[in-house]
Amino acid sequence: MHIMEGFLPWQWCIVWWLVAVPFIVLGIIELRSMMRKDREYLPLLGVCGAFIFILSALKLPSVTGSSSHPTGTGLSTICFGVFITSVIGAIVLLFQALLLAHGGISTLGANMVSMAIGGPLAGYAIYRLLKNTSVNIYITVFTVTAVADLITYVITSFQLALAYPAQIGGVMTSFAAFFAIFAVTQIPLAIVEGCVLALVFKYIVQIKPEIIEKLNVFSHEQIAKARMTEGSVASSEVRS
Repeated sequence: MHIMEGFLPWQWCIVWWLVAVPFIVLGIIELRSMMRKDREYLPLLGVCGAFIFILSALKLPSVTGSSSHPTGTGLSTICFGVFITSVIGAIVLLFQALLLAHGGISTLGANMVSMAIGGPLAGYAIYRLLKNTSVNIYITVFTVTAVADLITYVITSFQLALAYPAQIGGVMTSFAAFFAIFAVTQIPLAIVEGCVLALVFKYIVQIKPEIIEKLNVFSHEQIAKARMTEGSVASSEVRS
């Protein structure tokens, strides 16, 4: 996902920056408004940012010769929405470009669109679809996280295809080739990331359910039902 410095033509670098900037501006406004209302959200915001930084910095070699990594944006998307997540993701990507040589400054706009904006947008759509249903909240978190991860690489593949269309078949042929390279490792990686962040969310629900309710992530009834189910499972294990 980290498109390296100089890899995209300058015209596409400008296009992706123009797409990304409005999300970042709206995210900063929303973040400042939230902080003015209640600074109690800061620890959870820090946890979400830490997971995005750590998980997206784990570059895993692919059997195809490329590399893949988790994105970590699903948890932030569920807790704080797309715009604030775009700000956190932009900060993470900037630090990674400057300190870890993951991605670049000219390609930062493209990397923000894929990981900090596009993935969260898709994940948030899934979250809104499942939020008020009978689906277990941890399954919802798993699905949102996995989808946000996969869509990030779908967008990256499309960005690369637009910049380097195939001589025969054009953009779609190039897109299929790029995504086939990523998919080998990214599909199982998305599943693992979904499991990890669902467990993290379960821990947050156990120790700080009130902040999840306050953010209106899930209703009191949904959280109580999830906690009751956990208690029932624990009691069954003790009796057995």
